[in-house]
Amino acid sequence: MADRVYPSAAKPITNGGGAPAVANGGANPAFPANKAQLYNAARPAYRPQPPPRRRHRRGCCCSCCLWTTLLILFILLLVAITGAVFYVLYRPHRPSFSVASLQLSRFNLTDTSITSNFNFTLTARNRNKKITFYYDAIAVKFLSGDVDIGDGTFPGFTHSKNNVTTLRAVVSSSNSSPIPKGADISHLRSSLRSRNLPVKIQLDTKVKAKAGKIETKKLRIRVTCDGIKISVPTGKTASVATTSNVKCKVDPRIKIIKWTV
Repeated sequence: MADRVYPSAAKPITNGGGAPAVANGGANPAFPANKAQLYNAARPAYRPQPPPRRRHRRGCCCSCCLWTTLLILFILLLVAITGAVFYVLYRPHRPSFSVASLQLSRFNLTDTSITSNFNFTLTARNRNKKITFYYDAIAVKFLSGDVDIGDGTFPGFTHSKNNVTTLRAVVSSSNSSPIPKGADISHLRSSLRSRNLPVKIQLDTKVKAKAGKIETKKLRIRVTCDGIKISVPTGKTASVATTSNVKCKVDPRIKIIKWTV
């Protein structure tokens, strides 16, 4: 008889004695696996990461602004307290100026120049009982409209406490000072015809104040006396201006960068 061969049951293929391989439809790839399958099998599952938090500096900036504001307010408070104490102790007043007298002895106008001669007396008053003022030389300028019709100077002086000081100067303009090009002198010609000349006085100087042991730095000031009218003399007799109603204004000249306030 012919021998019968009975096929043995198929054994699952193992990989080095490990667990049996699963068919391609299972979770693990069938072996032998290629490199791509091995890499994907060993790679951990992807988990999306939250976006990195950005460091906000808003809180730091707000804190810095707050402290800066508080510091400025504190400094302003100290300045206000110091000013209040100074005012209570010294009762400061601005110096005041007035035109005591003004005479015009000569005035001549040509197309190119102005010749004039003024005798000017200025009164300075210091109403402070505890403050002394120290003035540098005072530059004097006479204007009619925008045209310079005379220049002069007062010497520097010390203005004592509760004191009145009288200053005198000759203010003049000669042929050596020509009229600037483009200057409008039509109003001067009209004033000569009417024999009535409008004049504005401008004084520029530096002054410092001293109260006890406190001494300030020098401050530029400008004194302006406006509203003066004087008749033009016809002969050798000088004409006199009425100055009883003339008021002089004192303004500090504070420089901020390139501007003057």
